Amino acid sequence: MSSRKLSSDEVNALIEGLNSETSVQSSAADLSDSDNVRPFTLGSDDLSVLGDYYALRMINERFARNSRSIFLPMLRLQPRISSFPPEVKTFDEYCSGLEGFMSLTTLRMEELRGTLMLVLDPNFISTMTNSYYGGPAEPPSSKRTEFTDTETRVIELVSSGLGSVLQTSWRDLMPVTLVEQGREVNPQFASFVDGSDLVIVCSFVVQLPDLDPVNFDIVYPLQTLRPIASQLRSRTQTDSSETDLGWRERLERAVLNVPLGLEARLAEPSVTMTQLIFMKPGDVIPIQLNEAVEICLEGQPFYLGELGEVAGQSAINLMKRAETKSE
Repeated sequence: MSSRKLSSDEVNALIEGLNSETSVQSSAADLSDSDNVRPFTLGSDDLSVLGDYYALRMINERFARNSRSIFLPMLRLQPRISSFPPEVKTFDEYCSGLEGFMSLTTLRMEELRGTLMLVLDPNFISTMTNSYYGGPAEPPSSKRTEFTDTETRVIELVSSGLGSVLQTSWRDLMPVTLVEQGREVNPQFASFVDGSDLVIVCSFVVQLPDLDPVNFDIVYPLQTLRPIASQLRSRTQTDSSETDLGWRERLERAVLNVPLGLEARLAEPSVTMTQLIFMKPGDVIPIQLNEAVEICLEGQPFYLGELGEVAGQSAINLMKRAETKSE
C-alpha cells in the first residue's frame, strides 16, 4: 500500500481541533467550580421552577368562561374575558405594579389550609356600579381614595359570585371551599403573605365595547398550592363532577333502540359436496327436528324455545336461556 503525507492544511485543522477540545474541557471545569450552579433534585415539588402549570391554566380558562355570568348583570352586556399564563414572583414585586388604591378581597381555601386574594381595579368597580344602577358603562373621570357604600355593595356581590365560580372551576381537580376572610383597599395593609414570599399570579383581562381593557387578578401563595404540586403538573384531571342524569337517560334510550337481528333455527342438516353438485328441483333433504328451537341474536345462540301458534300465526314460546359454548 502506498502512504500519503498530510498536507499543511490538514495538520493545522488537527491542531485546532485539539486546542478546541482542551478549551471545552477547561470551560466545563470552570462551570463545575462556579458558585452560581445550584443543585436540583429530580422529582422535588419546587413550584418556582415549574414551567407549565397545566392544571392551573385549565382552571383559569374554565373560570374565565364561567365568570361572564357574574359581570353580565352588572355591565348589562356580554364581556369577553381571557386568561393569561400564571406567573411566579415575590409579593413585593407584584405589589410594585399595583396602585395604592385597589379592591383586595382575601379568601381562605379550607381544604388546602391556605388563602388566595382577588384583586379588582377601582375603575372597573366604578364602571360596574354606574352600569348596574342604570348609568353609562364608563370609568370615572377623576381618581378617588375610597369606595362609596354602593360600590362596596357591588364589590361584595362580585366577590361572592367570583368565589362561587372559582369553586366550580376547581371541582374537577379537587373540591375546595372558599370563605371570605377580609377586604382591604391598600396592598401595604393586606395581611396576606410576607413581601419576600413567592406568589402565583393568575391575571384575567375583561374586554368591553368602546372601553379600554380592564385586568383583575387572582393571587395564590406558593405555599398554598405546594401540597398539590404533582396535580398541577399533571395533564389529566380527576373526574369528580356530578353525574349528568339527563345524558345517562338519553344514552340508555339510544341503546335500547338499537335493532338486533333475530332468527330461529329449526335444524342444521349437513350434505356432502357430491350431493350438493347433483341436487336438482324436487329433491328432498331429510332433517331431524330437535326438541327445542334455537333462537339466535345476531348469529349467536341466545334462547331455546318450542314451536307454537298464536292467533293463527306461527310463534315460538321461549323456554330457557341457551348455554354459551366455551371456546
